[in-house]
Amino acid sequence: FMTSHMKSLKYLDMSSNLLSHDGADVQCQWAESLSELDLSSNQLSDAVFECLPVNIKKLDLENNQITSVPKGMAELKSLKELNLALNKLADLPGCSAFTSLEFLNIEMNLILTPSADFFQSCPRVRELQAGQNPFKCSCELQDFIRLERQSGGKLAGWPAAYVCEYPDDLRGTQLKDFHLTELACNTMLLLVTALLLTLVLVAVVAFLCIYLDVLWYVRMTWQWTQTKRRAWHNHPEEQETVLQFHAFISYSERDSLWVKNELIPNLEKGEGCVQLCQHERNFIPGKSIVENIISCIEKSYKSIFVLTPNFVQSEWCHYELYFAHHKLFSENSNSLILILLEPIAPYIIPARYHKLKALMAKRTYLEWPKERSKRALFWANLRAAISINLP
Repeated sequence: FMTSHMKSLKYLDMSSNLLSHDGADVQCQWAESLSELDLSSNQLSDAVFECLPVNIKKLDLENNQITSVPKGMAELKSLKELNLALNKLADLPGCSAFTSLEFLNIEMNLILTPSADFFQSCPRVRELQAGQNPFKCSCELQDFIRLERQSGGKLAGWPAAYVCEYPDDLRGTQLKDFHLTELACNTMLLLVTALLLTLVLVAVVAFLCIYLDVLWYVRMTWQWTQTKRRAWHNHPEEQETVLQFHAFISYSERDSLWVKNELIPNLEKGEGCVQLCQHERNFIPGKSIVENIISCIEKSYKSIFVLTPNFVQSEWCHYELYFAHHKLFSENSNSLILILLEPIAPYIIPARYHKLKALMAKRTYLEWPKERSKRALFWANLRAAISINLP
């Protein structure tokens, strides 16, 4: 009100006082000729914008208590230079009330992630001083860093004055050296990528489960575990397995004639007779087939597998091979004997028989000779492989 009578006043310096303004004044009168006003180093708050000279061109509000520029303030259409350094602003002010603004100083405020659309909303601004703020180097800051590249040198003090303050591991890093990938910052892209990777992973796992018949192995392991648990609950005193047989024979029903006419007679008769476990005569009625298989394998010193194309097509032969293989690894024993009765082409072995493929590749097997003169040596080798004194 004092200045309203000073018709020629152009420049007024009221810096370094204890001025404050609570916005309670109804009237706000300034000299219409006033073009430069210095109100720095006072105690002014956001309310100062409610009472400013309408024709002001240069305004200095450095070192006050301003936290934001109110959006509903009166327009300062002639304002070209605005100094808001050393205040408590959390973001860059827009130019809706400063349509002619050309220079803005907002250094040393509390700006963590400045708005990236500043130059779009303030097209006349030729220079922005926004350095020495506690920048938080995150995805939100990426757009502001791009803004510097697009502004063509409008950011004063770049790059030395623009340094990361948060997070702690990036403190001291200049903004020009801070980079994050598009994937890290684009939530939608990240979700789509994660979804695609998940779908691919699920598809690969599903394919492997089908190709390797994983569900079958899980089911077999579950049956083996359940059988062992039932046996423990029913006869805990019999858990110390006593060997009753030299060998358990696993074969396809289509090869039963060879087993009954050749294998069993040659091993169970004569010197050093061998006690063989055969499902037709040694499986206990009333028990499930799986329980009988597990019981016979555990009561046998060895497991003999008669391999033919019929064997690899038999579901029950695969069960027997699986449980015998399980015993091999659980007891760390050498309990498998493979007899190749007929040649088996690798391509006819189903995918689920990958254990059989591995055994045939790594283990030596006895091949049934077609010439009668060689069969005596075959039986001698087979007897030697299963020779043991049963209790």
